[in-house]
Amino acid sequence: MSLDLPPVAPSVTAALVQGLTPRLRKRLDAGIAKLADRPHVRDGDTVRIAVDDDTHLELHAPGGSVTSVDAIRCGCLLAPDCLHRAAAASAAPIAESEAETEPAAQPAGEPEPGAGADSDSGAGATSDTASVLTLVSETVTPEQRAAALAMYDAAAAVLEAGTDGAGAVLQAELLRAAHTARVSGLPRVAASAVSVVTQLRAARGTDPAYRLTDLTAALRDVLMTAHRLPDSTDADLADLRGSARQPYAPDGSLRLYGLFSEPVLTATGYAGAVTWTADADGRLYTVSDVAPGGAGRAVGAADRAVRVGDTALTHRELSRAGLAVSGATVSPTGRLGAGAGVRAVRAAGAAWSEDPLDRLWAAPVAEQVSRALTTGGDALLFLDVTLIGTVREAAGDCLLADCDGLTLRLAAAHDHPALPYRDNLRLLATAPGIRLRVVARLDPAPVPRALLVATRHPGDAGAHVDLGLDRLQHADLPAAATAPTGAASGSPPAPLDEAPLHLLRRRVHQAASAGRRVLAFPGDSAADSRRLSRYGFACAGDLLDELHAAAADRSRDVFGRLAPADVNRFARAWLAAAHYTEEVDRALCAAAWGAAGHGGR
Repeated sequence: MSLDLPPVAPSVTAALVQGLTPRLRKRLDAGIAKLADRPHVRDGDTVRIAVDDDTHLELHAPGGSVTSVDAIRCGCLLAPDCLHRAAAASAAPIAESEAETEPAAQPAGEPEPGAGADSDSGAGATSDTASVLTLVSETVTPEQRAAALAMYDAAAAVLEAGTDGAGAVLQAELLRAAHTARVSGLPRVAASAVSVVTQLRAARGTDPAYRLTDLTAALRDVLMTAHRLPDSTDADLADLRGSARQPYAPDGSLRLYGLFSEPVLTATGYAGAVTWTADADGRLYTVSDVAPGGAGRAVGAADRAVRVGDTALTHRELSRAGLAVSGATVSPTGRLGAGAGVRAVRAAGAAWSEDPLDRLWAAPVAEQVSRALTTGGDALLFLDVTLIGTVREAAGDCLLADCDGLTLRLAAAHDHPALPYRDNLRLLATAPGIRLRVVARLDPAPVPRALLVATRHPGDAGAHVDLGLDRLQHADLPAAATAPTGAASGSPPAPLDEAPLHLLRRRVHQAASAGRRVLAFPGDSAADSRRLSRYGFACAGDLLDELHAAAADRSRDVFGRLAPADVNRFARAWLAAAHYTEEVDRALCAAAWGAAGHGGR
């Protein structure tokens, strides 16, 4: 969308769409497209859109986002139940819940809420009660069960329609389910549902940052979580519910060493920078500055002061220096809090080749990959590689590198043209034979593949380059290693004898993109099933057959008329296939890196 609108809370969008008449709902997607081309102005916290010469639409966001239905006003005759208000809410970015924003870190030594000093008798009663409660299995509440079922139905409807058919009305239904889930105490599935809506809007708006794999993963997580929630108990239930707010626990005094900084640019409309640091024991900590914004903020955030104590260090400077923190508070993911009791001053940093940072690269690669596959998220790989050349992939060229005899592919961490990842990789590709110490993020694939985020400076062993923020020049490369631009570098890798799991994965992606009907066309999946069975994937062949059967199965009533498709059966078949491919991909990735015997999830 070309409009620069403030984020709108999911509940607001859902309520406005719900208030439309059936006739106006059919026109909602067209109304969104028309609204995107209208002139608009921003005056402080208010955005005014000229619907026509005589009608204006206003969005009020005093706290940076629209949190109530009354904050969107229209001057047309049909207001407040007009199409314009719902179209504006549907075109705007989705606001994060207040509970999702970074909390003010709790000062060290301050007790948790409700954890006051008990008397002796009170403490004994609490202990006795706790011992009794441990014998009672925790289960979902009726409200949570209803919210999970509603979420499953809404996500199944989106899957049945695909991106082309999942317009603003289906998106609003999913947002309504997300709001209900959050109110019921299910923040994990609510956040995943919002991510699905964001990906749908990116796909329908031809956003270059859209990735079908991201939509598939988000939709799979929503359906899987909603499917498992009603019957989950105890620890499994706690994991599926998730946490609306990350707890920040006191961690005393910390001596941190800067590792690197990377830009953050999400499809949900947030941007900024994250700086990674490590302590003397190799534990990783992050300092982030992420807020609503675009590519400009992602690039400029690196030169903002970090939000820890009173230090004036910028993210770019911290990635090459150190930090001494007292009264530190840390989340379970290693994120440093910025509470009033936190004090921080600049300290000396360390090069990647110096102690204690050098220990990060001493860990065996297989062990690092196993840890990344187990923990997921932002698990990093610390690798010593020798560049070999380039290899062409569907998304573009990526670097080939040798890592202790293992040939791996290093791809750009982000494709946005405002970020220099891709340009830096192209320049490094002109210098085969150069040995580098790099930081990368595992990209699960049947071949060793990682996303490159930082590297040792090619011409200065004591410095490093943040590939998403800094731009390498030809002068930075060793003269002996520089090859003419466009010259062939390295020999092409041997053809892969890859198991044909793509036959199932392709159908999973097709269904997420085009909906159930794309798999309901007449055809025969038997040939693909037999090929999967020949490679030992008989289960994949059965899942493929069931996916096609669920998509094409249409029973008839007593009058011979086609009955509605069984959306739930198709959703179950798709979810089984998506989960299967994810787990097999994980196993193949571990085997490719030699990490198959190092544990797993």
